[in-house]
Amino acid sequence: MSRAAEDPEGAAAGGRPGSAPAGRGRPRSAAADSAIIEAVLRLIEDGASIGELSMEGIARAAGVGKATVYRRWSGKSALLLDVMRSLDVPGPPPGGLSVRDDLVALLEFLRRRGLAKRGSALLRTLVSQVRTQPELWAEYHDTVVRARREALLGVLRRGVASGEIRADRDLEMLADLFVGPLLSRALLHEWKELPEGLSADIVDTVLEGVRPTADTAG
Repeated sequence: MSRAAEDPEGAAAGGRPGSAPAGRGRPRSAAADSAIIEAVLRLIEDGASIGELSMEGIARAAGVGKATVYRRWSGKSALLLDVMRSLDVPGPPPGGLSVRDDLVALLEFLRRRGLAKRGSALLRTLVSQVRTQPELWAEYHDTVVRARREALLGVLRRGVASGEIRADRDLEMLADLFVGPLLSRALLHEWKELPEGLSADIVDTVLEGVRPTADTAG
């Protein structure tokens, strides 16, 4: 039986990930959504690779019918994108009071995420596998990673405008200098500690090197 015949609501939805069928069918169940996403996370925790996952296997693990999964996601790539998004929590908006304090707050958010062992381990696994699928990785980058980086770049631009950061520095590289140590520990060297005060130490160390000096001010 074709998927459209088994699940006409999913076919009518047009395959839009995370969207309910337009104008027909029962309302989506948040519990079913959570069960399906949690099933994917459990399967990956148990060692399944992205290539080994199937919509049918995910449905079985979640205790739902295959049609229920297809009603929500057009295929595995769309589902995996939402699984990755489920591990992402929006960061705090910059307070705007101090460039240093805003930078510390942004890094502290990343530090605390790194302390959430299950989430960071799963995200590390997913990222390593999803990066082999350029289209899926590009969509995740555009919808999740880019927004967080733009928030950081916005704070750095404000620092340049206020004279707290030298105007001759490459802000893209500077952003990497701020987040690199935390990402390295959280994603590449998970055995390293993420102690209290680490965010402030990183910010103060980098800012010390990019503050205007008598030679560069003016």
